[in-house]
Amino acid sequence: MSTTGPEQIRWFRNTAPYINAHRGKTFVLMLGGEVAQHANFPHIIHDIALLNSLGVRLVLVHGNRPQIDERLAQAGLERRFHNGMRVTDSAAMPLVTDAAGSLRAQIEALLSMGLPNSPMQGSRIRVCSGNFVAARPIGVLDGVDFHHTGRVRRVDVAGIREQLAAGSIVLLSPLGYSPTGEIFNLQLEDIAVHCASAIGADKLLLFGPDAGLQNAAGELLRQIAVGEMPGLSFASDEQARLADTARRACLAGVERCQVISFQDDGAMLQELFTHDGAGTLVAKDDYEQSRWATIDDVGGILELIEPLEQQGILLKRSRELLETEISHFRLLERDGRILACAALYPYPEDSCGEVACIVSHPEYRGGKRGERLLRGLEREARQQGLERVFVLTTQTAHWFIEQGFVECGRDALPAQKQNLYNLQRNSKVFFKAL
Repeated sequence: MSTTGPEQIRWFRNTAPYINAHRGKTFVLMLGGEVAQHANFPHIIHDIALLNSLGVRLVLVHGNRPQIDERLAQAGLERRFHNGMRVTDSAAMPLVTDAAGSLRAQIEALLSMGLPNSPMQGSRIRVCSGNFVAARPIGVLDGVDFHHTGRVRRVDVAGIREQLAAGSIVLLSPLGYSPTGEIFNLQLEDIAVHCASAIGADKLLLFGPDAGLQNAAGELLRQIAVGEMPGLSFASDEQARLADTARRACLAGVERCQVISFQDDGAMLQELFTHDGAGTLVAKDDYEQSRWATIDDVGGILELIEPLEQQGILLKRSRELLETEISHFRLLERDGRILACAALYPYPEDSCGEVACIVSHPEYRGGKRGERLLRGLEREARQQGLERVFVLTTQTAHWFIEQGFVECGRDALPAQKQNLYNLQRNSKVFFKAL
């Protein structure tokens, strides 16, 4: 029999901040029809049930493109698309509604299961679906009549919020309804973006075949700001579509979108409950926030810099000294965790400032966080009317040279700093004109 070891205990403790942060939040999950065809789909449903039990309010938006294609093929009907949108004529529409209804029933059935030895054991989950999405016809575009293909007109925000407040999972199929009783075939992405924006969702989770978004070189992109997207090329057309959906959602007011794999078991939980996640975060702004430190950050900064002090890379700072100097420090943080810090000590009488204590957490190096903090301190120095910044270093000279610093003699330092120079450390002096 296996026992719970230190690693499992440590993992559980590390998830606690995320459990607290996500409780009461609203997530919209976009699952394409191909997700339901994958062997991992029951595991995803179990993880969705777990989120529900942790107090997360959930809206599931499912697609049915492959299911529609199968029914069209069986009926001997042609698949018709224009500009990436399906043309839904009168012959295809009954097959569309059949595919949507069948998949909706499958998802409801899975969420109703109480499997022993699973997160579903003993669960009593209410699933609510209905006419929450009003639609209008696309009409004729480029001379092509889209017939029963439509666009989202509006989302019943009050109705969805009422169900979420009652603890139900809201399930939306890719269908919309008109005031005249017509049914329209809608794009999955259109519903997901409109719904997440309308109800003020905290996150939109997008499931794709790959582990997040990858660039053209196949490298996983851990996080992307919307402003960075125009210059990016993605590894596949499917990834480009997911990225565009996330971009549209962010521009429509959703703070964070996360792209994760539907093939990897537990990917959603890893993305939501670990520091590094398992996919790609897309945000309106940079996910890691930069700010000035406060007295409450002293403990986090000490934890960050103590290993480097022990190695002799940084001078030892006591808690008392750090408390008096805390206003000079700037931080990068993610989910309340300090990932990097740096300090600026101005010498206004000499029109210069010292950049010091640039440190990144060892688990988060390689993300150019030091460069971001340095640029922020340089901007602050200019705003203070300083003309130059300098740094004293024993082991990182090459990095500062790469950032535009030039080695100088000790006599270039402000007189006050020269008096404090530690001859035993024999630090090199570098200056940079602003």
